[in-house]
Amino acid sequence: MSNKIIPYRSDLKELARALRKGQTEAEKLLWEAIRRKKLGVEFHRQIPLLDFIVDFYCHELGLAIEVDGSVHDTQFLEDAERSAKIEQYGVKILRFTNDQVFKDINSVIAAIKLEIEERS
Repeated sequence: MSNKIIPYRSDLKELARALRKGQTEAEKLLWEAIRRKKLGVEFHRQIPLLDFIVDFYCHELGLAIEVDGSVHDTQFLEDAERSAKIEQYGVKILRFTNDQVFKDINSVIAAIKLEIEERS
């Protein structure tokens, strides 16, 4: 997928900036593992797509990564609807829980690497 432009609401840019400044501990941990092309592709933090903001996004591959806290335990339908809308643009969304990132970061990174290989 070649850097396809996905529309987004311009008012989300300011919120995305604020979210970058206030990353969760799980997001910080994962960011350290994927930033600066450590996995061979460039990821960006808190990127607006459509009416949403994804935690991490690789424009080159159309790959989004979400790190979900406990609030997502009760909003499965909302998350599924959100993912479906974004995926209509050819974006693949990988979801991990905070616990997965904290307890088994190596498996999280392995899953991301596998998706990068498949999309490259």
